[in-house]
Amino acid sequence: MQLPQWLARFNRHVTNPIQRMWAGWAPTMGILEHVGRKSGKQFRTPLTVFTTDEGVAILLTYGPNRDWLKNITAAGGGRIKRYGKTFTVQDPRVMPKAEAAPAVKGWMRPLFGMLPFEQAVLLTRAD
Repeated sequence: MQLPQWLARFNRHVTNPIQRMWAGWAPTMGILEHVGRKSGKQFRTPLTVFTTDEGVAILLTYGPNRDWLKNITAAGGGRIKRYGKTFTVQDPRVMPKAEAAPAVKGWMRPLFGMLPFEQAVLLTRAD
C-alpha cells in the first residue's frame, strides 16, 4: 500500500511545518536534514523513524519516488535529529519492508511489521 500523492503534497505544505516543531523530540519521530540535489537548499523533513542496530529504518509511506530519498541517495546520506540529538546517516538502501523488518529493534518492531507499507529505507549511523 502507498498513501495518495495528494496527501503527500498536503503534508509537505501544511502538516510538515507543524511537525518540525516537535518531531526531533517525539519518541517515534525524527527530522531528516538533507540537501537538495538540484537546488543545494537545506531541507528538514519530519518522518516516522525506527531504530535498528546499525542506524535507522524509515517506511516509504508514499513510495520510493520521494524528493528526500532522492536527495539522500544523491548525497550518500544526511543527518537525523531524534530525541533532541542530531547524528549523521549514510548508505541509504531501499528494500522490501519484510527484508528490513528484522533490523528494527525494541518495542517498535511489531508496529513496523504491522504497518501496511511495502518498502523501507535503511540508513547506517555514521557517528
